[in-house]
Amino acid sequence: MKVLFIGDIVARPGRRIVAEKVSQIRKEEGIDFVIANGENAAGGLGLTEKIAEELFTSGVDCLTAGDHLWSKKEIIPYLSRESRILRPANFPPGVPGHGSKIFFTDGKERIGVLSLQGRIFIKELDCPFRAASTEIEHLRKETPIIFVDIHAEATSEKKAMGWYLDGKVSAVIGTHTHVQTADERILPKGTAYLTDAGMTGPFDSVIGMKKEIAIQRFLTQLPLHYDAAQNDVRLNGVLLEIDSDTGKALSIRRLELKEGRNSK
Repeated sequence: MKVLFIGDIVARPGRRIVAEKVSQIRKEEGIDFVIANGENAAGGLGLTEKIAEELFTSGVDCLTAGDHLWSKKEIIPYLSRESRILRPANFPPGVPGHGSKIFFTDGKERIGVLSLQGRIFIKELDCPFRAASTEIEHLRKETPIIFVDIHAEATSEKKAMGWYLDGKVSAVIGTHTHVQTADERILPKGTAYLTDAGMTGPFDSVIGMKKEIAIQRFLTQLPLHYDAAQNDVRLNGVLLEIDSDTGKALSIRRLELKEGRNSK
């Protein structure tokens, strides 16, 4: 099975390049399933029903999320109806939505997707490690192919999750910091790992926001309103090939495409 994961989609520019590139990547790479982190897709902070539907129409099969998912309150009732959006599984019991799900590809293969959120330098939730163990136990009853998005600030926490889940899942890919790392590898027991898939959106920015505003926030410490930047739009992500029988990763490759042309 071939899987495309798209790093944090930021605002309209990020959505635009997803619409432009996903069908192309599916065709050129023979992609079976597309996952994207969508928690910043609405103006750079949050997600709405309309924008989620736009991303699904663009070819995304599943949206994972993180701490900013709740910034647009209208998403809360939508999560109860739309199972293609996953909020972190380690939110407390009773929170709307689901943290993991089994999906079917067009070829009728099963893939499990799990969304987790870290706890270091970010809003503290229930333990993501224990939540992962519980969710994976259920997912593995139906498929050995399991993808994990660990949405976390600290590199150490993401690394620890990769080692903790090595051999239990097909891939552990990090999100949240919006900067693609160069440490992709397949761990000894067959799990593909990357600390951060990067950002899909405007790179003439400070992690997607207008750089002038970000600089002023640092200089003044005032809570100035962030606005999404617009220029140098790129799609960051990762391509995975997974053995359908064992669930072990066969290959992992980072991806970067610029709007209007390829840049690998």
